[in-house]
Amino acid sequence: MGKMMYSRHTGGAILCLVICSILAVSLAAPAQPAGKIYRIGFLSSQTASAIQPQLNAFKQKLRDLGYVEGGNLIIEYRWAQSRYDRLPVLARELVRLNPDLIFTAGGTPSALAAKAATKTIPILFFSGDAVESGLVSSLARPGGNLTGFSALTAGLDAKRLEIFKEAVPRMTRVAILWNPDNPTGIPQRNRMTLAAEALGVQIRVLEARSASEIDNVFAVSAAERLDVMLVLADPMLDVERKRIIDLAMRNRLPVASLFRSWAEAGGLFSYGPNSIESYRRLAIYADKIFKGAKPADLPVEEPTKYELVINLKTAKALGLTIPQSLVVRADELIQ
Repeated sequence: MGKMMYSRHTGGAILCLVICSILAVSLAAPAQPAGKIYRIGFLSSQTASAIQPQLNAFKQKLRDLGYVEGGNLIIEYRWAQSRYDRLPVLARELVRLNPDLIFTAGGTPSALAAKAATKTIPILFFSGDAVESGLVSSLARPGGNLTGFSALTAGLDAKRLEIFKEAVPRMTRVAILWNPDNPTGIPQRNRMTLAAEALGVQIRVLEARSASEIDNVFAVSAAERLDVMLVLADPMLDVERKRIIDLAMRNRLPVASLFRSWAEAGGLFSYGPNSIESYRRLAIYADKIFKGAKPADLPVEEPTKYELVINLKTAKALGLTIPQSLVVRADELIQ
């Protein structure tokens, strides 16, 4: 009888352990409603190739959270191919599909188009200054149906100009390349003007609304013997970064911009937030929205760290010696 009671007690303990183990595994795995398929409307003002690394990071983080494209996740892609006039039409197409959320990539123009197209579907954005451009009224309390990541912060444009002055001490005339059709362009340009005055350098503002105007930009730069070129954040210009850098190298004109992709493509340096990490963080927000969180309650995130990437190979090709004080501060050196 004693043996029988001991056996039952042991069997019950084992059964309890098995049940607890199953529950622990279930709780550890991302909990998704059985059979639920989530839909994201993806709207970008750029081309697919221009942001492929960022898009891959976004989707990989979603996979880590339990959302697999082609399985329980469908992503409807719309690419404006640098034509901002197409964004409103593409945004309305996505709204008609009634996705669980709309993700806007490629800066402020796509986010503004999505905001104009719906007041109810949650919108996640990666943009310039979200308050300055009117996307949200407050970073801490965005309100409405939008939240996301605001990549441009006060002082960032001025800092890039200061780095340029340190990297190229002889510079006195700076070409500022911008797209007037981008709503974030005017504040960037104005901040750059103030920063140039503080540094005692002159700026020459050059406009390019489309890829067809880029050749003329470099013709003016060469004719006026400008020393360096800062490219302001803009989706169209970002798509054309390789062509811009090739033309700049042909004219022996050092170029810098916001994201590391510019330095990787041959620009002299980049200084700005890590966009790959930003897209991963936005995937976490997508997960929260899928689980019922409201965009109005999710604070707009800002960069917590800026990275300086210097292309020493480009510096050598241009006959520049980057000061050691700048080299030691770099987060990455491209040899």
